[in-house]
Amino acid sequence: MITGTAAATLPISSSGELDPPFAAETYAAEALAADMDFWIVFDSRKTPRSEFDDWLESNRPSQVCRYGDEERGVGPVGWIAVRGVNYNPSSGDVCGLQESWEKLLASGRSVAFQTVKELALNHGVLSGKWLMHLDSGFKLDHAWECVARAVLDGKISTAKVSTHDPTAEERQVICVYNHNFTDESEVIRLDSAIRATGVKCSLSYKPDVYTYLGIYRKNRWNICPTIYESKFDLECVPRRSHIFNKITKLEPTTSAKSSQHLAELSSCSICMTRKGAL
Repeated sequence: MITGTAAATLPISSSGELDPPFAAETYAAEALAADMDFWIVFDSRKTPRSEFDDWLESNRPSQVCRYGDEERGVGPVGWIAVRGVNYNPSSGDVCGLQESWEKLLASGRSVAFQTVKELALNHGVLSGKWLMHLDSGFKLDHAWECVARAVLDGKISTAKVSTHDPTAEERQVICVYNHNFTDESEVIRLDSAIRATGVKCSLSYKPDVYTYLGIYRKNRWNICPTIYESKFDLECVPRRSHIFNKITKLEPTTSAKSSQHLAELSSCSICMTRKGAL
């Protein structure tokens, strides 16, 4: 995950004015605002593990208000995040990426996944994340605890969860990161690590390059904002995810699925101890 508050670019018309907003631009603006607000972070590289349980209990995502509490003197909180001992922010030229994106839009060339992927490779913006959208409440808090503990144990590099907005219709989202969205086996290994925590809800995978370029759902280029989906099969023995590549319209390659199977076998004992579907 690349840190920072680089703004997503918005399309400019030939007259030099902003085109009428699409829903995606609203989502991008909301995400940027959350990024710029205060984050509640447990950084296991700096904070003793013994403090984690109290931190987790005090900062349950269903209880932390997005816009704070004026009466209690609490300001807005954008995200709650956990960083593992192996956390290493991805490097990349986000500003250069956005400049190239603006030139691409100005050129009138068509915009598709392969075009954006080429920009991401050229500028080294390769991180991405699995997303899980859950209603605020017990299941969200429990899923977040499972993922956060996996980060603490070094199974996952870093993760974050959105805070509760009582005025919004949107569900809260947990984001779990990896370094390279173009490495399918790495993406699938992260799915396995998430499933090993007991999480069984549907997941979708989004490259960070889409976030930086303002490519959210209902965007003007009709690009699907996620490139993989994962659904957990409770009927399969052993239980496992079915992952679908939205770009190729295929399941992962044999080699990638072999990596997934090995990871799931190694975590089988962990999976069996978890109860219920998140």
